[in-house]
Amino acid sequence: MLTISGKTRYCGVIGDPIEHTASPAMHNAVFKKLGLDYVYLPFRVKREELGKAIEGMRALNIRGLNVTIPHKVAVIPFLDELDGLARKIGAVNTIVNDDGVLTGYNTDATGFRQALLERGIEPMGKKVVILGAGGASRAISFILAEQGANLTILNRTPDKARQCASMFSQREVRALELNRENLVEVLEKADILINATSVGMTPNIDETPVPFNLLKPDLTVFDIVYNPIKTRLLREAEQAGAKTITGLDMLLWQGALAFEKWTGVKAPIEVMRAEVIKGLTRS
Repeated sequence: MLTISGKTRYCGVIGDPIEHTASPAMHNAVFKKLGLDYVYLPFRVKREELGKAIEGMRALNIRGLNVTIPHKVAVIPFLDELDGLARKIGAVNTIVNDDGVLTGYNTDATGFRQALLERGIEPMGKKVVILGAGGASRAISFILAEQGANLTILNRTPDKARQCASMFSQREVRALELNRENLVEVLEKADILINATSVGMTPNIDETPVPFNLLKPDLTVFDIVYNPIKTRLLREAEQAGAKTITGLDMLLWQGALAFEKWTGVKAPIEVMRAEVIKGLTRS
């Protein structure tokens, strides 16, 4: 049974929507398992209330927050400091509160890299297509560019795709509008496809960003959406014979890295994995 006292430390996640999140179940299970006096809560924060929410984090001495859609870029001006990686990427998904000093980190990038390593995928020289140009896409693009991948970023708003691509002055990164014509062109020669949009996320589980007939056997498809665990995109990719990676992998690794920053304790990744799967299977 959860016991909360005046000594309990608080962490959480802010986003909009937030109902789909599996992070509270994952983190609270680990806090309990390790006997840590912490609790993790979800907070729905609208765009126009973001500044007030961050002020509240400081005023209420909330130890840490995860940041999800749509706040990963917009949150930066409200923070005191940025970790070097977060500054380079221009997006934050984890905040640590040290006695009122709020520091932004990006564990999405390192979490994504770890998820690839787990599956034995080497991005060097691969043609990678990334859908979306938000905070998660920026993190993923950055880490893939560092590892020598050839990137194409597609977004419904082409200007945002170009802004994301402009991070890489040392590498040529294509930026295109996300439409069927461009998908046909880039997927013909692609090795890896990454969905970094929210398309297909609960409750819109029948949506997919890519038509079935554009998927192929020699493609690896990584969908960062984790609720549901297997999105329509991943189900259809499997039917087409492609290799698939679920968003659960990235969720776990970015969450583990955030957990360690808040608590100073090594995260038990397999406990986290089991709890997330249990919660998502039950929902």
